[in-house]
Amino acid sequence: MTPPSVADSRFLAYVLRHDPGAIGVTLDGAGWIDVDVLLAALARRGRPLTRAGLDMLVAGSDKRRFELRGGRIRAAQGHSIPVELGLAAQAPPPVLFHGTVARVLPGIFAEGLRPGRRTHVHLSGDARTAAAVGARRGDPVVLRVDAAGAHRDGHAFYLAANGVWLTDRVPAHRIGRDHGP
Repeated sequence: MTPPSVADSRFLAYVLRHDPGAIGVTLDGAGWIDVDVLLAALARRGRPLTRAGLDMLVAGSDKRRFELRGGRIRAAQGHSIPVELGLAAQAPPPVLFHGTVARVLPGIFAEGLRPGRRTHVHLSGDARTAAAVGARRGDPVVLRVDAAGAHRDGHAFYLAANGVWLTDRVPAHRIGRDHGP
């Protein structure tokens, strides 16, 4: 069996996060779809993937993008379509991190972190992960987020299954540059 490719993983993330209609399927309100329905739709659209391949793709993803549960699958976070992940709000660690690039810093320092096309702002528990996220768009800049302060201000925080922290937005006064330890 040929192992699934990075392109397979990216396409699956696209379908489950942004456009299930691209393969003619719908997700339930929590973002789940039956694995057999998904695999059949992928095959019909010329992107066949076996169940074993899907299992390899999910297990092999260092970003843990997907959740498999009881014959169903969903994206762990990163949606641009409305889904209710069913995550309980919880107190975040005192400091979280956000990876970005320099060209967007003026907007962030003026308006704070906003979800843009996503349903939530994504934050990392460590600077290294945030730097890797920022590096996808260029030379990374890591921002330090006063998560405890934002939480005290009334912003809800959620921890996704893959360890990514989610919130509605982060006000500009709770954001600073991370200069390392």
